[in-house]
Amino acid sequence: MFALQTRTGPPPLGPPLVAFVVLVVAGLLVGAVGSAVARRLSNPVGKFRLLYAGVLLPTALAAYGLLALLGFGPAVVAALGLGPGLFVGFLSDLVGLLAAGVVWLAAYAPTVRGVRAARGIDLSTGRSVGRMARYVVGSSLVVAVVLTPLRVGSADSPLALVGVLAVFVVVTLVGAPWIVALLRSTSEPTGTTAERLADLRERAGLEVRDVRVLDTDDEETATLYVRGPPGYRRLFVTSTFLDRFDDDDAVSLLAVQAGRVRSRVLTKRAGTALVAAFPLVASVSGAAPRWPSLAVALGTVGIGFWLARRGVRAADEYAAERVGADVVAGALARYAEVHAMDPTRRRLP
Repeated sequence: MFALQTRTGPPPLGPPLVAFVVLVVAGLLVGAVGSAVARRLSNPVGKFRLLYAGVLLPTALAAYGLLALLGFGPAVVAALGLGPGLFVGFLSDLVGLLAAGVVWLAAYAPTVRGVRAARGIDLSTGRSVGRMARYVVGSSLVVAVVLTPLRVGSADSPLALVGVLAVFVVVTLVGAPWIVALLRSTSEPTGTTAERLADLRERAGLEVRDVRVLDTDDEETATLYVRGPPGYRRLFVTSTFLDRFDDDDAVSLLAVQAGRVRSRVLTKRAGTALVAAFPLVASVSGAAPRWPSLAVALGTVGIGFWLARRGVRAADEYAAERVGADVVAGALARYAEVHAMDPTRRRLP
């Protein structure tokens, strides 16, 4: 991918531009068909989540890979009359990432109507796509910055690729409190809201440095999560969370988050991705036997999922000990009800 970008002379703009248009149209079709199918299945909200993670995201990643192979970013930058250089390389990466982001937005836009119908909420397509576009631009900037070191050293080195992934994971984990604020509109709670959150956190045993509220009045997603390194953990809660849950339910869900911080669920998931990257990159690059390396990568992912699942269960047990098992169970049921979801009973959800 990067070797194509460093060859002598920029690639022609025509073929990658045509491919980009075709991918955008394909994204629209994938999103429209996927939305129509998801709406007609049982537990449609859950199916939409699967659609995003299992279909739309791989579609965007495949689009990025194809456009990178065709040299879309370098071709666009060269058409602007910019010469070679590290900053120009950063712009090339950014353009390629934004192009893949446009494909994602094209696939995402038709699904908003389906989600609106499945959940029975007043969700504006234009505003939803606008918020997602902000997320795409911010994410592309972060990833493009992380990719820049590849242009300093050997771009063909498998260790360089793994090193970039390691930097990305560390930057994401450590910088998450600021990255989320960059990608989403947030506000600092004040007055009675701040006092309520402080009381709820104390009852749940959740220690964070500060709190930010995400505006979700349109999409009505009542979520919460903790991000950041030890010493600067930040709690993010949505405005819908504050509006739709009473204190008992809110304390229970905050206690679950406190348990996940204690059991390091997020760190285990990120560590799994990083450790699995070594044999995966070695397999793809030919630095190690392909199939044994792929088997090691798959085994690593399986072990990581198992460890993360144990961490999730430990978090639930912590919350149950803190506020009572029945109260936690009721809060989780209420969470599913607010999001119009039917909780799965499968062992492998």
